Amino acid sequence: MQRVKLDRIDRRILRDLQDDGRMTNVELARRAGISAPPCLRRVRALEEAGYIRGFHADVDPGALGYNVTIFAHVGLNSQAEADLRAFEGLVNEWEQVRECHMLAGETDFLLKVVARDWDDYQRFLTTRLTAAPNVAHVKSALAIRTGKLKPGVPIEVDEGDSDEGAA
Repeated sequence: MQRVKLDRIDRRILRDLQDDGRMTNVELARRAGISAPPCLRRVRALEEAGYIRGFHADVDPGALGYNVTIFAHVGLNSQAEADLRAFEGLVNEWEQVRECHMLAGETDFLLKVVARDWDDYQRFLTTRLTAAPNVAHVKSALAIRTGKLKPGVPIEVDEGDSDEGAA
């Protein structure tokens, strides 16, 4: 994956696609101030360079019956690299776990888990998570509401940047 140097137009394309991945190439090009064919070439180059990892639909968990979100703070008995990777491999098999972050500090991993209800999470907790090899302790925090959910990263578009190779 060869990284391309991002100019203002590339950052604008990334920001707009991050906000609305279903935007048409024509609309994306219009917003970026270029025509559609070079815009499509830039999107493909950004994908090939690894800036765009993929596209997905933002599905409402509640609409599908997943009414609770829990953040599980997981401590392991061993932090040896092989044990950390083994835990991550196991977590990747569990569909209810939507995010897994290895942390520095008191907690080894933070898992974002979705469940139909609290009882559903309790079953997952007792049959899978705490039963997993190397798990020393789990502290669960039930999310009461989500005040902000904005995927991705901030992408600034400085209008004063050079647009070398804008085509």
